[in-house]
Amino acid sequence: MIGKTFLTAFNEEYAQNYSAKDFFEKIYFELFFNHPKYMQWITNSPFVQMKKGQKAALLSPEERLEKLHALYDKAENETADASFAIGYPASESKDFASTSGMVSDIEILTDEEDVYYSWIGSGLGAGVAGGYNLLMNDAAILLYIYEGWKYYRNCLNDPLLDRIRGNQINTWNGQWLTYRLGKSFNPDFRISDLEDEKIISLSTNVIEVDTINWPNLFFSLSNLYPEKILTTYVYSHGQTNTTIGFIPFYLKSGIRLKDVWRYLYGDPGKFNNREFQSLFGLNIKRACELGNIGMQALRPEKLKEHMKKSINSLFKKENEIIIYQTYKTWLVAMLSKNKQEIMDYTIEVAELIQRYRKNASGTERKNLIELRLFGDKSNKKGFIDALTEMIKELEGDDLQKLRELKNEVHLMTNEEFGYFNTLLKFDYAFIEKTNY
Repeated sequence: MIGKTFLTAFNEEYAQNYSAKDFFEKIYFELFFNHPKYMQWITNSPFVQMKKGQKAALLSPEERLEKLHALYDKAENETADASFAIGYPASESKDFASTSGMVSDIEILTDEEDVYYSWIGSGLGAGVAGGYNLLMNDAAILLYIYEGWKYYRNCLNDPLLDRIRGNQINTWNGQWLTYRLGKSFNPDFRISDLEDEKIISLSTNVIEVDTINWPNLFFSLSNLYPEKILTTYVYSHGQTNTTIGFIPFYLKSGIRLKDVWRYLYGDPGKFNNREFQSLFGLNIKRACELGNIGMQALRPEKLKEHMKKSINSLFKKENEIIIYQTYKTWLVAMLSKNKQEIMDYTIEVAELIQRYRKNASGTERKNLIELRLFGDKSNKKGFIDALTEMIKELEGDDLQKLRELKNEVHLMTNEEFGYFNTLLKFDYAFIEKTNY
């Protein structure tokens, strides 16, 4: 399906009428395999099955063509299997069936074109950290990925980059698509820009394409489609093939987080920074277990760990301020209350709580705040009971605000209370550290 969607879009965009085999021969083979460094390594395929003494990097042009024709012969004359049709089960006739699962005994007819479509589709997967690829059945996205193929080939052929690894096309696709749709894209980029953008990394022995974190790609896709639900196929092909399945990506969640950031902290420039964006998001497999990729999946990975920390141990280092900003942005976006109100409200309440603590000697109020309002076992009832004790000692505006808070907490769901209490705790800790 992906190969067909792409080729239809390609023929329209470039005024061509290629069949899948035409495209494979004239473009795919020429970019991916007709060079000393391959862009893709498909286990057991004709391109990696070497005769005695052969190595991919040392093949002559004639030997590479010979492997291309070996693929043609298989596609024309053999029943499709994993050795030459990407994503298909292993061949039963060659006793490789033990490496395949969920194979149907219903005969599915596969014509020659389908074989080449499978190769084209395999080259369009976008790799993300965790060892998974994303396939997006969207013509515009697939054309953007195709646009990046030539740049990866140029890198592999550049004599100044002779240490660069081949066979990383899916990893490259993930990085390229993130960069191409991101706010920092420069059409006249240089190799040094790719290093600055953390697309490639250089070491003494090797230059390689780094794997992108899926939230970085998610935020870039949201720039292209701010309101779209993008159904994405999540899978992994390697020694064993793994399929997670079709997962909806709610791209508006990326825009929502950015809007919250803009209100809280102004210029979204820092938000567009890759290192900052990568602080969001669960592990890709865990995120997919939620059933969709949206705000819940974008929860910062270490938020729960910080939720369990005491007030005194939160945000003690300067570099943890960015963590606070990340967590606050997500928590505000998750709360169902009017977003603008909640952004200001929790800071106001945190300031009130700080005033309450400072207007007393001894540790009684400090313990009430740290152990009962924000303690490890804090729950709605305990929180309201603590507020009730505080109300007895307040008057004026502070008394009215705390009464309103008690009533609002009472109406919150347990999930909303968990987010609200964490946000309030973080704001309080931040004020304590910075003398806000």
